[in-house]
Amino acid sequence: MARKNNKTKSRRRMLLLGFISLAIIFTTTFTIGKYWIEIFEKYQEKKDLEKKLIDLKEKEEELKVDANKLQNPEYVARYAREKYMYSKDGEYILQIPEE
Repeated sequence: MARKNNKTKSRRRMLLLGFISLAIIFTTTFTIGKYWIEIFEKYQEKKDLEKKLIDLKEKEEELKVDANKLQNPEYVARYAREKYMYSKDGEYILQIPEE
């Protein structure tokens, strides 16, 4: 009888240890998976931000070129005539519709 009790207790302990081990394994796997998903999302966000940075740097270069052009008075005068239809004295402006 004592031997049967010991076997039953031993089985219960092994079963309990197995459940605890499975719980630890599932919890660890879930936690690691969650962190991997977060890392992947951050990696994607980093790639998107790097593309945006490249676009912004290109736009900055274009704006620097435009700013340098605006230092030239002849360019400013021509730009104002084309964009805002300003004219010199005695000059006529003809607007041709774009198709």
